[in-house]
Amino acid sequence: MATAILRVYQTQFDAHPGATLAATNGALSAVADVVAQSAQMIFTTPPSETPKKPEFDPPRPQRYDLQRTLRFAAFGAGMGPIIGRWNLFLEKNFPLRVLGSAARSSNGTPKVSMTALGKRVLADQSIMAPIGLVIFIGSMGKMEGRDNTAIKQKYNDMFLPAITANWKVWPAIQLINFRFMPLAYRVPFQASCGVFWTLYLSLLNAREDIRQDGPIEAKKDQLDEKTLKRLT
Repeated sequence: MATAILRVYQTQFDAHPGATLAATNGALSAVADVVAQSAQMIFTTPPSETPKKPEFDPPRPQRYDLQRTLRFAAFGAGMGPIIGRWNLFLEKNFPLRVLGSAARSSNGTPKVSMTALGKRVLADQSIMAPIGLVIFIGSMGKMEGRDNTAIKQKYNDMFLPAITANWKVWPAIQLINFRFMPLAYRVPFQASCGVFWTLYLSLLNAREDIRQDGPIEAKKDQLDEKTLKRLT
């Protein structure tokens, strides 16, 4: 079964690489948000008016938010081809095996250059990781219908904790990815590992939404007060 799925994926990737990466990354991003919302509804506390640790104290949603999942699917679909192009750039500019190299493995092929591997990871984490996070925060803000002031506040609240968490986790994952995964499978591998990372981003973004919008109960109270004023 797994072999058949991989064969279909490889065939689709060879014929339509961009569309295949978009569909794969979009689907896995949607799955991550479904997991995130389920975890929120089961394990978290009700929303607070004054959240103090947005990255670790996410709010409990009142119900499943399909639009939120669709936003993550759209973000993942958009980023899939971008990450694919980025991986191709790294492959061409930091080749792990150099033809003509004197260093050989036991089967006679050139040995993997750990220096080139380190450069790939360094480039990925110093360039693509911050860019991807900037795109995530900005695109989520736009898809949520927020104005530029609110999006700027999102950057102020979310970027530093998110990029710090990224650098604690992703270098090791990308080291494995760049070393062992064929080019066609790097985005799916990254997206599969990234289910838990997307879960983290989903919770962080949801907490920021509560920070900016206020808890639902407070919004209801404000609505009731406005209605009361109109009636009186």
